[in-house]
Amino acid sequence: MIFVESHRVEYKQSLTDTFEKEVVAFLNYHEGGNIYIGIDKNGKVIGCQNPDEIQLKIKDKLKHNISPSCLGLFEVVFETIEEKPVIKVIIASGRETPYYIKKNGMSEKGCYIRVGSSSEPMSQNMIEDLFAKRVRNSLGNIKSRRQDLTFEQLKIYYEEKGLILNEKFASNLELLTEDGYYNYVAYLMADTNGTSIKVAKYAGTNKVDLIENNEYGYCSLIKATKRVLEKLEIENKTAALITSTTRKEQPLWNKVALREAVVNAIVHNDYTTENPPVFEIFSDRIEITSTGGMSVIKNIDDFFSGYSKPTSRELMRIYKDLELVEHLGSGLSRILEAYDKDSFVIKQNYMKNIFYRNENLLSEGVNEGVNEGVNEGVKSLYELIKNKPNNRSTFFTNELQTSVKNIERWLKQLKSEDKIEFKGSPKTGGYVVK
Repeated sequence: MIFVESHRVEYKQSLTDTFEKEVVAFLNYHEGGNIYIGIDKNGKVIGCQNPDEIQLKIKDKLKHNISPSCLGLFEVVFETIEEKPVIKVIIASGRETPYYIKKNGMSEKGCYIRVGSSSEPMSQNMIEDLFAKRVRNSLGNIKSRRQDLTFEQLKIYYEEKGLILNEKFASNLELLTEDGYYNYVAYLMADTNGTSIKVAKYAGTNKVDLIENNEYGYCSLIKATKRVLEKLEIENKTAALITSTTRKEQPLWNKVALREAVVNAIVHNDYTTENPPVFEIFSDRIEITSTGGMSVIKNIDDFFSGYSKPTSRELMRIYKDLELVEHLGSGLSRILEAYDKDSFVIKQNYMKNIFYRNENLLSEGVNEGVNEGVNEGVKSLYELIKNKPNNRSTFFTNELQTSVKNIERWLKQLKSEDKIEFKGSPKTGGYVVK
């Protein structure tokens, strides 16, 4: 098989002196990209010798030769392609553009951007424009309101992963501002802070009857994350359908998607607003709300294609170290495998995930008359989409005078039968017949 380079893919037969240039180009490009070491320019898999040594060299180059720091914006992965060892470098688009090769400075020889399948030098005007727009108010640059911070919890979590934080850990994890003070990332990771994450539970489908109001926080954000995950794991009960011959089980919500949504909300939350994410459990759904929205995402199409920029590369790095995040950009794809784009509500200053309870299994055990009703509902929804395309769940609910849960279930059935698809952006798109 012959592989072809593109605007997001670069092939290199070996690690060369031009490697940093390609990385800088992807950091400055709004979609990021991937570099493969061990595949030549013609797309032929050559493989690479001493892959462990090459991975260490790559990390060293990116740590010391690029500015601003790109730690937390790249990942080095070992892969086997056509039974040959290949190294894949995943690069996320950065927020502190322009990135440049240190030795060449912020100049046309130091700043590059991806154009088609090549890395081209930036013009001086582009460099000056990007620098003027650079996000200076990042978490890494904000001085912590407190400087008497301790990090025993963080050290324990690192030790559990076989990683030891030495006396220079604050500098190595970029928990310091340029003038040596603890920054806001350090504040979030400290043993005590003023940040708390709310997990509320309601008896019904609205906020009238609050039955639980849990606060997880005032501690390291890592500890708070784990406590939220544990709480939702308890709430994600398993429903069972027992027949004379079988027992079928399923959780109320897809476990992988729910975990990814929780971690994404916490890692990508805009903490400069001082508003932490909120988790709300209703009788029919879970809602996960984080601050940021379009003010952080910028481009919805890029977001759903997996090209979003980490809100804080420092936070992303720590969560990757502790294996709470797997590969860059992979969390969204896991969510979309279980839930539609429709489950995302993206506004200017916040984003919300709405996951409805999974009741398909239990519906298999209803009597024949109810099944006939479900089939009729699916048929009616299909005809409605056919006659009035490009609409969304709320429209179908009103037209068919039924619950959101029914519409979600019928949509899922029609999609599984490959009869409909969602086209367009989450804001303006809708369902159409295939």
